Amino acid sequence: MAQPPSKPDDLAARSAIPSVRHTGAVAADRFDILTWRDTYEQSAALRDLAAEFTARHASAADLLTDAFLAAYQARPHLRASAAMAPSRLLNHHIITALLDSAEFTELRRTTAGDPYAAAMAVLSQASTLRRILEQTRQAQEPAEHADKTLQETERTAAAVGDALEQAAEETDEDGTVPNAAAESVHRAIEAARRADAAAQQAARTATRSLTALVPGIRAAAQSAAARAASAARKEAALMRTWGVGPGQLQRMPFDHRKHLAERLAGSRLSQWADLIGRFRQMASGERARKVQSSTGELVGVTLGDDLSRVVPSELANLGLPELRAVFAARYAAAELMLYDTQGDQTTGRGAIIACVDTSHSMYEEGPNGITREAWAKACALALLDQARHAHRDFVGILFSAADKLQVFRFPADEPPDITRVLEFAETFLGGGTSYQRPLSAAAEVLQQEFNDTARSRGDIVMITDDDCGVTEQWMRHWKATKHQLGFRVFGVAVGAPRVAEADSVLDALCDNLRSIEDLTDIHTAADLFRLV
Repeated sequence: MAQPPSKPDDLAARSAIPSVRHTGAVAADRFDILTWRDTYEQSAALRDLAAEFTARHASAADLLTDAFLAAYQARPHLRASAAMAPSRLLNHHIITALLDSAEFTELRRTTAGDPYAAAMAVLSQASTLRRILEQTRQAQEPAEHADKTLQETERTAAAVGDALEQAAEETDEDGTVPNAAAESVHRAIEAARRADAAAQQAARTATRSLTALVPGIRAAAQSAAARAASAARKEAALMRTWGVGPGQLQRMPFDHRKHLAERLAGSRLSQWADLIGRFRQMASGERARKVQSSTGELVGVTLGDDLSRVVPSELANLGLPELRAVFAARYAAAELMLYDTQGDQTTGRGAIIACVDTSHSMYEEGPNGITREAWAKACALALLDQARHAHRDFVGILFSAADKLQVFRFPADEPPDITRVLEFAETFLGGGTSYQRPLSAAAEVLQQEFNDTARSRGDIVMITDDDCGVTEQWMRHWKATKHQLGFRVFGVAVGAPRVAEADSVLDALCDNLRSIEDLTDIHTAADLFRLV
């Protein structure tokens, strides 16, 4: 029998043991782990899911962490499967399948760098992860056994370390280890090697057991990623529809953001989110068509002497001394080339006020399923955007009968509070219709604004589907106030052409009146956003 080594270095060289295996498939730094832990603590849904999974599957907590990190990290890095603990090979297969799918790549466009979105992606995939874990329970048994053999390897490795320390303590002055101590180290090393061989065999068995399940895991993971991506797109689109930007979302506390998403999805107007989004997009396009410092919409080139509308090529003549006399002569003859505009009046500087009728008849659905209320609220939200763009205050006045009125103020110098916006959109008063109460309230707002800031020339947009009378005394006071403050009144008769007739009360109250019959055609109100 060969003699055991007699030098400590020789003994140590024979004691090499495998490194400890990882339980996380996605490599992460401490900042990523802190983000996960913070998100986990904020999300009751994640904690409940983890409690449910770990009660039946030992590796489930690590799987949820990996799923979150794969969605959250800008460039997720998977560890090699050989570096994984056998019981976590299933997690590695699941995350590999996710990262290899085009659906998950699309999902990460929404979730990368956004802890909330990454957490919601995990929750969206929960049913699929649950099913995979249940279907692979039997295949996980060899993996769990492999973990136990690895634990035995670690125990025997620790015994080798203890034997080496004992041998070092008994080493003679010439550096020789006593035979008994060396033999003890030799036995510990052999035990460690046997344990390592058993662990490797168990790991191979576990790998074969799971490999057969990979195609099914891949298909399920892709399906889960597709559903999560769809849910993420819908939520992101819903947030954009209601004017909540990505930066505002990421600053929002987790629970607040989750509650907001649930509220938006359950809002009475959520089914008309597309209508609201199209309205806002249309209004944005109409704003872009406006000509700065002109009195209307640009339609071509004409001749004249209005220096505020001179085309650049004419102004270029002033840069050449020999052409300045030509410019002066053309100016005197009113033959300068000018931008030709038509139709639009000068934009008001005071508040934009939307008076929205919420009487019972506004709740009526058209043939296309869109209610008059939905159209009116979508138009009002686009007017809120209009006011923000022009740095003007916006006031939403909901009205019905004379005793029913709610006023929502959105100052120009403050970002609109989404909770307040939702309250404005969801409120429905019901009852009859009164013009005097909302228009008087609008005039009071403009009067107060004039008294406080000297701003005048506000704009009132009256959206209704009914015509009702006003008293002669009120009408005289209304005209006097309108003359004093210089505001304009735009009327929109929604789904009720008769309200926009020339002899209607609404026509007498408004400077500009239009009728909306097809509630799916938002462009019938396009010119409103060039005028206001």
